Amino acid sequence: MNGASREALAAARERLNALTDATSVDAGALAEELASVTTLLDREVSLRRVLTDPAQPGEAKAELIGRLLGGQVGGEVTDLVSGMVRARWSRSRDLVDSIEELADTADLISAERDGTLGEVEDEVFRFGRTVASSPDLRAALTSRTAKVSAQKELLHTLLGGRARPATERLLTRLVSAPRGRSLEGGLEALSKLAADRRDRSVAVVTSAVPLSEQQKRRLGAALATLYGREVHLNLDVDPSVLGGIAVRIGDEVINGSIADRLEEAQRRMAG
Repeated sequence: MNGASREALAAARERLNALTDATSVDAGALAEELASVTTLLDREVSLRRVLTDPAQPGEAKAELIGRLLGGQVGGEVTDLVSGMVRARWSRSRDLVDSIEELADTADLISAERDGTLGEVEDEVFRFGRTVASSPDLRAALTSRTAKVSAQKELLHTLLGGRARPATERLLTRLVSAPRGRSLEGGLEALSKLAADRRDRSVAVVTSAVPLSEQQKRRLGAALATLYGREVHLNLDVDPSVLGGIAVRIGDEVINGSIADRLEEAQRRMAG
């Protein structure tokens, strides 16, 4: 997001945090209601254009969304979204993307409250690894011709009773309403949101064999020193790296695998 949209989203995040500071607010219910607003505005293109039209007075836009949402969602969500449409947005789609992010964040807050945020983060990562290792599963979850109800049922079969409720809600929304994203892109975005919630970076660490506890501690400490913040390790085992480790944090890759060194040596010999 650029300029105005980035500032509007930052303000909305602060309002969501202030709202959920009250323990009486059900963060999981907020997530579901925000998700329903996302679905509405994603479907109604002309409506979201009106709500993000800089030529329209902010109060008029807030009144419009208030009338539309009244009785459909709680007062907290209505007030939150009303505040968002008063703001300026660089693109109409940014408003919908931001409400979707707030829905996911609310579910992560619900997990944070019951002490399971770490488990949710790990379950999202492991689900991504499962999908990556099963082309048939990925095809079933991303098929545009499959019924959404069938995809939800498949997810429930895979996750029901095995994953935290917040994890199942997050993944079900991602699969049933990808909104143009790849499954992998959506999973990465969820992992980043969870890491940000814990004020940490996420490192995807690929090694030929499982790392020992001592190796994980040393690697985590080294990365924390390098990046100036705690780094959560998502561990993956891939024998094809032959030895060493490959670390990816965001778009940055730190590759110390033997396979990578062999490829580099071959390139030098060929040159």
